[in-house]
Amino acid sequence: MNSMTSFGQPGRPARKLVHVDEPNLLREQFPYTQPPRILFDGVEVPLDLPGEIFITDTTFRDGQQARPPFSLAQILDLFDLLRRLSGPNGVIRQTEFFLYTKRDREAVEACLERGYRYPEITAWIRAAKKDLQLVKAMGIKETGILTSCSDYHIFLKLGWNREQALARYLEVVEEALAAGIRPRCHFEDVTRADVEGFVIPFAQELMRLQEQSGISIKIRLCDTMGYGVPYPGAVLPRSVPRLVHAMVHEAGVPKAQLEWHGHNDFHKGLINATTAWLYGVAGANGTLLGIGERTGNTPVEGLLIEYASLTGSFNGADPTAITEIAEYMEKTGTIIPANQPFVGKHFNITSAGIHADGVLKNEEIYNIFDTRRLLGRPIGVAVTDKSGLAGVAWWVNHRLGLRDEHRLPKDHPLVQELYRWVQEQYAGGRTTAIDDEELLAVAQKAAPELFAGVAVSGSH
Repeated sequence: MNSMTSFGQPGRPARKLVHVDEPNLLREQFPYTQPPRILFDGVEVPLDLPGEIFITDTTFRDGQQARPPFSLAQILDLFDLLRRLSGPNGVIRQTEFFLYTKRDREAVEACLERGYRYPEITAWIRAAKKDLQLVKAMGIKETGILTSCSDYHIFLKLGWNREQALARYLEVVEEALAAGIRPRCHFEDVTRADVEGFVIPFAQELMRLQEQSGISIKIRLCDTMGYGVPYPGAVLPRSVPRLVHAMVHEAGVPKAQLEWHGHNDFHKGLINATTAWLYGVAGANGTLLGIGERTGNTPVEGLLIEYASLTGSFNGADPTAITEIAEYMEKTGTIIPANQPFVGKHFNITSAGIHADGVLKNEEIYNIFDTRRLLGRPIGVAVTDKSGLAGVAWWVNHRLGLRDEHRLPKDHPLVQELYRWVQEQYAGGRTTAIDDEELLAVAQKAAPELFAGVAVSGSH
């Protein structure tokens, strides 16, 4: 590839594609017979948070790859909830779909009929001209294009070399531009790629095509295997800060046209997405509840809370939709771990007696924020042998809706009677928590005048 001067970026050197006869598998970082190595050279880059950040969604594309497909009705219901979660200002800017089957296309058509501005519907295709015809036929304005970047994919999966990969990717991008479709190139497996030798030259070529066409080209940095790390001083390609910095300051990609798409293989899905925001990526991509391939994607609900933490506002987004989404997803067969943040049944429920005592005095002591107001999920206490009198007292007051000076104290006869019953259960060998229905039945017998008409709590 010929060297060229970066357009619109005076003084920035153009990068040449580095030819290799054999794939560079970066064995010093990816030995395979051991966990991947995290190497450091001490080079750090500055924080560079964009002026505007946003979230994009891939629930209906990547999220469906590791679960039974949603029905058309379920997709429409979740799309409606996603719109509510996003709010009128497009905090969740876009969501993407497959187009390969009749079922896929029917779902897209039905969602398009809703006429929502946000989240905008986009497509996803392989780097093939025949796939691009599907996007044209549907009239979709933007499509993701799979453009794998690592030698693992280029050589070992696709059977190409770097020159062939670059030529094929650019050919499809040019076809999309000619049709007036905005390309979004998915740099798959970028955290195992040769950043200097392939990633930056490819990105610079895309920016050249953007200048020629006048059509915006986005780049989604895909941490396909979750190898990215947020640590200062870590080396490329695993360093999220340095990878993002290179895309902005060496490749010349505008921050608003960069997205991060991460997986959670090493428990870093959310922190890597947040780190990408902090160092210059405008868009963070995820799925509802983090569903997706293997360990899943970055959870959209987690991104929304991070968004509000970084910006100081939900910007019109409705976080109470998170609870409704979780309840709906359970109905579709999604299993939600009870301790999963923001959506699990027990995420804000304590069972330790000492914690329950703190909650009884002031819920801020052991609640992460006002979960009742923001998520429609009041703090809870699970009654076990570890809950103590404080836990039982909290349960009684919560179920009766008693607050402040109206609360029953720990030495109230009813609290004492229920506490004795709880202890008897565990003295008899019980090992599981006592559910709401069980304790309510005992309370209704002990104090029918107080508990008559009190219903069992819902799961969320």
